[in-house]
Amino acid sequence: ARGIQHTAVRQAHRKHEPNFHDKYGAIVLLGGAATFTTVWTYVLTQLNIEWGFSPVGRITPREWRE
Repeated sequence: ARGIQHTAVRQAHRKHEPNFHDKYGAIVLLGGAATFTTVWTYVLTQLNIEWGFSPVGRITPREWRE
């Protein structure tokens, strides 16, 4: 039990060293959000996708040949 107490005290008094997430976490998050937004903006505006439009009325059947 004493060893656990010593370890806890040592860790509590140690200075916190910034790791990768502390240094770059917000930048990486914002970069990912910007990339996501850019890609989906391109997809939704440039690829001419027809979203859920029904073909009823636009497609006429051809005459049956016998």
